[in-house]
Amino acid sequence: MDEHPIEGLMTTAMENLKDMTEANTIIGDAIESPMDGSVILPVSKLGFGFAAGGSEFNGSSSGESSSGASKPFGGGSGGGVSVTPVAFLIVSPKGIKMIHLDENTHIYEKLLDFAPKAAEKIQQLLKESGLPEMMKQQSSQQSDSKSNDKENQESKQARSRQDKKQQRKSQQSFNDEFDQNYDV
Repeated sequence: MDEHPIEGLMTTAMENLKDMTEANTIIGDAIESPMDGSVILPVSKLGFGFAAGGSEFNGSSSGESSSGASKPFGGGSGGGVSVTPVAFLIVSPKGIKMIHLDENTHIYEKLLDFAPKAAEKIQQLLKESGLPEMMKQQSSQQSDSKSNDKENQESKQARSRQDKKQQRKSQQSFNDEFDQNYDV
């Protein structure tokens, strides 16, 4: 069976796209720095698209198709590739570092890199200001205050109990005295 014309268009377009897209397109060729021996690797974003289409037309103007004859074909295909550099990967004796070209899209990564430095700086500032000592003193004062409050509350309760006992005794003595005086 003969190959359909659209297959030839698609094959040609796909082969050309294959030639344009390879691993070196995304991770570029390494560039070695003669100064310190660092290796710089360009990193790119690759996007590509492909489209093909076609149609067969009737050969006769009367609308009847002849079953044995091949029909005329019209079609086309196309593709495109977009390569956008996004970063450079630097491998040096000091370590590995990624330098992004689009600063806004990698803010989270920068925050993660910056967080330990920020925490150290905050700790240093707190130590210099004496805030941790003040907080410890305040905490101990609050716990002392709570224990004093508890002691005060307990002593108030004890006094209240003593006052109630005293009231009962005085009431009892009043009742006894009243009974004796009035012969109840």
